[in-house]
Amino acid sequence: MAENNNTLFSVVQKRRHVFLLEKVRSGLTLTAREAGELNRYENPVQKQSLLDSQARDLGKKNRARRAAQDIGELPAVVDSARKEAALKSLKVFCETYFPAAFYLEWSKDHLRVIDKIEAAVTSGGLFAFAMPRGSGKTTLTMAAAIWAIFTGVSSYVCLIGSAVSQSMALFQSVQSMLLGNQLLLDDFPEIVFPVRALENNAHRQRGQRYKGELTHQVWGTHKIVFPTIPGCVASGHVITVTSLDSNIRGQTHTTIDGDILRPDLVLVDDPQTRESAMSPSQSSKRLEILNGDVLGLAGPGEKISGLLTCTKIYDNDLADQILDKKKNPYWQGECTKLLYKFPTNIKLWDEYSQIRAESFQTGGTASEGTVWYAEHREAMDEGAEVAWPQRKQDNELSALQHAMNLYYRNTAAFMAEYQNEPTTGDKDDILLTVDDVMAKINDRKRGEIPLKCQYLTMFSDVHDALIYYCVCAWEDDFTGYIVDYGTYPEQKRLIFTLKTATRKLSGEIKGAGIDAAIQSGLNNLITDYLSRDWHRTGGATMRIDRGFIDSGYKPGIVENVRRKVGNIIMSSRGVGLKAASRPMSSYIKKPGERYGFHWYVPNVNKTNEFPYVAIDVNFWKTFVQERLKMAMGDKGGMTIFGNMGSMHNQFADHIANSEFWVRTQGHGRTVHEWTAKVGRPDNHWFDCLVGCACAAAMCGCKVDGQALKTNERKQITLSELQKQRRDGMQNYGR
Repeated sequence: MAENNNTLFSVVQKRRHVFLLEKVRSGLTLTAREAGELNRYENPVQKQSLLDSQARDLGKKNRARRAAQDIGELPAVVDSARKEAALKSLKVFCETYFPAAFYLEWSKDHLRVIDKIEAAVTSGGLFAFAMPRGSGKTTLTMAAAIWAIFTGVSSYVCLIGSAVSQSMALFQSVQSMLLGNQLLLDDFPEIVFPVRALENNAHRQRGQRYKGELTHQVWGTHKIVFPTIPGCVASGHVITVTSLDSNIRGQTHTTIDGDILRPDLVLVDDPQTRESAMSPSQSSKRLEILNGDVLGLAGPGEKISGLLTCTKIYDNDLADQILDKKKNPYWQGECTKLLYKFPTNIKLWDEYSQIRAESFQTGGTASEGTVWYAEHREAMDEGAEVAWPQRKQDNELSALQHAMNLYYRNTAAFMAEYQNEPTTGDKDDILLTVDDVMAKINDRKRGEIPLKCQYLTMFSDVHDALIYYCVCAWEDDFTGYIVDYGTYPEQKRLIFTLKTATRKLSGEIKGAGIDAAIQSGLNNLITDYLSRDWHRTGGATMRIDRGFIDSGYKPGIVENVRRKVGNIIMSSRGVGLKAASRPMSSYIKKPGERYGFHWYVPNVNKTNEFPYVAIDVNFWKTFVQERLKMAMGDKGGMTIFGNMGSMHNQFADHIANSEFWVRTQGHGRTVHEWTAKVGRPDNHWFDCLVGCACAAAMCGCKVDGQALKTNERKQITLSELQKQRRDGMQNYGR
């Protein structure tokens, strides 16, 4: 029925169409309605299929998306003259576009280094340089990398760090410069504007267009490919990142045209860690990577530019070798300093340092030192030559004062990081090895005291989880015997760390807090050891003569225990006296203070501190390691109980493998300044052994050259004895 209706309708339409045509042929005028009707008959609209409709919708969406992806017209360059001047000079580029980083007047060293960086980038040379910390060397090299890309001199820059984390920080700094520097956007819109259009969203990079054409930009976590913009010298140029501890080889990029790009500029930032600098083998390996893999990144027969920033840590480490023009002349090493000449009146500076130290100790800001420097400035400045006169803090009067403050704060760090002259230290970073310590077994039982020993000392090191302790016996001449050591609670296994201990103080008393657990454990340990009879060879017994407890962590708890167990036990604190510090032997004795061989007891009356003995730990750490290094049987040497060295492996690791030293000089003496190794391994028994040795000095042990303490009996008359008794009764009555 429907088909018949459609046919009938079609016939009617044909008749109507014919009728209208005849009317037109006869010269009759059509109405507007009839004219529209005739037009529809003459130009019928074809019905679209579903696929045609979908295709049309998709086309609209694609056109809309492409319009949205197109970054539009580039902004005009704000200052063409400024841009042109910056592209001709790295110095001008840094001053113009990074004023927040380079706001001080350049030093002569800066200008010389900038000239060499520019020459290396533009001419394909290599340049390694060490500058004092805070001189802006890393920022300078990053600015040089951006300058190389923006000028079109370099098409592929590879950033290289000593480790992955450091490399990524360097790469992210470059990204931040591109994203946040408004001046770069103002003058280099053809490079920076498309980067900003991504809004730090890597998903937008695939479809980004300029005037309908893809920019082929890459904005990744390890790689930047700059947008392809007609007429831009940086189109398609690349920055990537890698590290010396990863696979450096294979740094390439394939362009949209199929060309292969390889790095033509490498930027190496601090290629060594402190740990690698300690190791000659690691230094050699990294040097091979630099001179082989890194310089070979450009490919066979291609030139490469290289910038390397570094800091000397030890003699003959990687930085020292790279900067040595005799060993590596092609790196054109340049080494600058904070001070080219030290002031001649060091005694005045020593007094200045002491004034500052006393101010800090009393909660001051050391402004008294600045006042004193102002009064004596002419004499104190005499003979000094400062590399960068503008480098100082707001509260300092001169760059020399700033440099000397850094010097007295940490002499070893100053000489390495600011002078690039690391003080001579043991290249193996320790005086003895773990095997040396384990070899010092003396075949005695645990707790057995040799017959010649006169003193027995103990030291305890307090932590939240454990208390480490050590007990040593001593002859008068400092010949020492480690007779016992351990932890409380006892771990009942040979290998553990403070972090992996299974039995902890908190588990000894149910429901106790950390402070209560520490106090209970410390009290139990000290009471037990003070009450013990230690058997001497031959049958006699001894008891502990002097014990120290490190009070640096919980001084109140240590004082509570000390009061309870008696005066044999003293609180102690380690003091890291440097070569630049005044030695304890030169301290001016004040009322109520006691002084001894590298220890002293300050007068804490009218202060908020508890009584304690201060220990010169730099001296005593060197002291005990020297004694453990001595041959068995030598006077003054140290040994350890037992007949199997392997049982002391972990103890030996604390002693010989937890810290390293750097030799420094000052006040006419040499000091080994000790520092924890990378990762801060457990060193607690090392601290305990140091405390035991200092306690022995307090008891009366002497090294060669010191007079031994003698206790001569003085004859006393009966009248004097009666007088002493009367005086004693009167004092007691008070």
